[in-house]
Amino acid sequence: MPTIRPLRRDEFTAVAELIHQSTNAWYAARGLGPIFPGPPEDCLVFPEVYEDLDPGCCLVAVSDDDDLVGSCFYHPRETHVALGIMNVRPEAAGRGIARQLLGRVIEIAAAADRPLRLVSSCFNLDSFSLYTRQGLVPYEVFQDLTLTVPAAGLDDSQLSGARLRPGVPEDAAAIDALEQAVWQTSRRGDWALFLENARGIWHVTVAEDPAGGLLGAIASVAHPGSMMLGPGLARDGLVAGDLIISELNVHCGRSPVFLVPCRERDLVARMYRLGARNCELHLGQCLGSPPTIRGVVLPTFMPETA
Repeated sequence: MPTIRPLRRDEFTAVAELIHQSTNAWYAARGLGPIFPGPPEDCLVFPEVYEDLDPGCCLVAVSDDDDLVGSCFYHPRETHVALGIMNVRPEAAGRGIARQLLGRVIEIAAAADRPLRLVSSCFNLDSFSLYTRQGLVPYEVFQDLTLTVPAAGLDDSQLSGARLRPGVPEDAAAIDALEQAVWQTSRRGDWALFLENARGIWHVTVAEDPAGGLLGAIASVAHPGSMMLGPGLARDGLVAGDLIISELNVHCGRSPVFLVPCRERDLVARMYRLGARNCELHLGQCLGSPPTIRGVVLPTFMPETA
């Protein structure tokens, strides 16, 4: 069995290549196009951003001949531990490497006495089986949608009337308080990172009521390795839709991916009317007590901290 140890900074490029190779190989084996169409260097966004957020929280699997054959990011938060992107070299598949990496993260969550959460693909039954065999249980289903935003932007004349504005660093505390109210989740450091935007790849929109109370927030990332909306949260589906439209209009001419809960029927229908189309399905899964959602949660894969 390989040795499991923390990632070293001089291995960022190797991990980026692993993510690029293994993820694209999985899609290619199913007759699909590459999820990362650019060069492997695009995937440096994962170790770089995750080191910004959670220094030292990546495990790698190293073979006896010192070849890096697997990696797994994890994200300790006040309310939970999130399992991030996990990859194994295609030629090393079937050796129990992913199970070994997952086992270590389960131990970390147990030692912290926190639930372990992740968002996993419904299409990848191998990973679904890996997680459910270890006791993780689905608690929410999300539709992955993509929409090519016109160069002139989407029509925003049908917004609900909530006040929408760009987020600023001072919003981090209020967003964190709302997230705790909506689904007992605290990620203030994540929101501070998006709002400060030191890397120049993030944008945040917030929604307020007439009195200035926070109704929701959504972030997005624009990078060759990830073009997505999220994370996001809102008091209700109407505000969530307004936030999505506003954030899509930050990315005119692009085709971001975003996830919405399947149970939010009116929100899903509104996205279809805009021209969104389905591209995948994902499950929110949890080992331990799952969150109770009293509103709308919009997860993302950059960063996977839900």
